[in-house]
Amino acid sequence: MPSPENITPERKARIERVLHRRQPTLTVVFENVQDPHNISAVIRSCDAVGVLEVHGIYAGLNEFPILGEKSSASARKWVGVNLHHSVDDCYSILRHKGFRIFTTHMSSDAVNLHDIDLTQPVALVFGNEHAGVTEEARTKADGNFLVPQVGMIQSLNISVACAVTLYEAMRQRNASGMYDAPQIAEADLTSMIKDWCSR
Repeated sequence: MPSPENITPERKARIERVLHRRQPTLTVVFENVQDPHNISAVIRSCDAVGVLEVHGIYAGLNEFPILGEKSSASARKWVGVNLHHSVDDCYSILRHKGFRIFTTHMSSDAVNLHDIDLTQPVALVFGNEHAGVTEEARTKADGNFLVPQVGMIQSLNISVACAVTLYEAMRQRNASGMYDAPQIAEADLTSMIKDWCSR
């Protein structure tokens, strides 16, 4: 493990640039996602667009899935993962932090992804590979959206849907200047830079 005092100036500068662009008001929730490749792909996309931390809901499990460092190409090292045993636990924490919560589900009340203001504090919920988001997660959310599609097969792999959604959030936030100045409080930013330099 490197010491903050021994880190190269180039690596420290890169860490500072990355943290200056992190978006603490943008997060992803994956509900009962079992495939480690999908989880890894989601986390890599989160790192790519500046998500600070993600949330996983695994109701009814005594143990959480093991999220390996290697399989996520080390993105797991730079994106915090918070795991919850229930929808209520996860949503309560998110709402306490001021997030609005949107699920992805094909239903009559779903709005187009591009019609959501993704510059607000927002949590985006993606369901598992087979059943999607649960009814509980959907009904307790603030809204529901769909990624627009014009093909015959009206579904996307969770990791693809997540990536497309996150890049729309990045587009909106970039246009609003949210990547131009740090979104993390100065004291927290200083502490995080020191922590990241030791990883």
